[in-house]
Amino acid sequence: MTALLPAIITVGLIVAIGLFAGRKLSLDPQTLSQLGIYILAPALVADGLYRTTLSVQSCVGLLVGFAIISVLLYAIVWGLSQSFDLSPSLKKSLMATTLFPNNGNLGLPLIDFALGTAGLERAIVYTIGSSILMFGVAPALLQGNGIGFGIRLTLRLPLIWAMLGSLGLRWLGIELPLPIARGMEELGRAAIPIALLLLGMQLASTQFRLGKYELFATGIRLLLAPAIAYAVGLALHLKGLDIQVLILQSAMPAAVNTVVLVTEFGGDASRVARTIVVSTLLGFLTLPTMLWASARL
Repeated sequence: MTALLPAIITVGLIVAIGLFAGRKLSLDPQTLSQLGIYILAPALVADGLYRTTLSVQSCVGLLVGFAIISVLLYAIVWGLSQSFDLSPSLKKSLMATTLFPNNGNLGLPLIDFALGTAGLERAIVYTIGSSILMFGVAPALLQGNGIGFGIRLTLRLPLIWAMLGSLGLRWLGIELPLPIARGMEELGRAAIPIALLLLGMQLASTQFRLGKYELFATGIRLLLAPAIAYAVGLALHLKGLDIQVLILQSAMPAAVNTVVLVTEFGGDASRVARTIVVSTLLGFLTLPTMLWASARL
């Protein structure tokens, strides 16, 4: 439980500052969302890929596991949308909060405190996969308009090219000059606080309401997703820290960047913001249990 406190307090403080700024200052959330998608998130992914020293086997296992989990969760959301005839806006919102756990600004600190450097390296790989999905594929999913349009939209986003560029540098053994490497690192660090400030600004214009939708979406994120991760980890024969990190990162609350996505590409931003808050608060209760259970695998 104590491992969660520093991360929760830090997240809450930055969100509160964004909430205050949203009420007192004339700021444009759209500008912040574009800054995150087109500059800061690509820098975060590029820096993570450039610096990681994890083995290829662990990297592949975590990324394949994450991909399978994401496909299964997407299929579940699609099935629910068809069964209950959800509106396009509601479907996009549920898809965003289901597919994207808060494995960056909450998952990384938690795993660092609980599992140390070895766990953190694995958590970063998972987060890279999630970032690629969030900012490389999700915009096409949320925007719609067909597969061809989705591919063109995805290729226009800088994250894919940042990822390929970092992988190319590692493969060729090229070291970036220190000022460039430091600049990329600092830009990547800015991605998380900007997303948290945007969440606070969105909450400033959101009437908080705990309804059936918020509880249902939270249940999928906090309970169903880690259960699927456990099954996928067993199927892939992951062991030790690999499967533990896969479960813990999948058990995180809804990512704050989902507000960025639905603000930019469509969905109910107010409903998403409420789901983020509810899942984060309830995550304070469920995550210690997940940490305890995953440690006994």
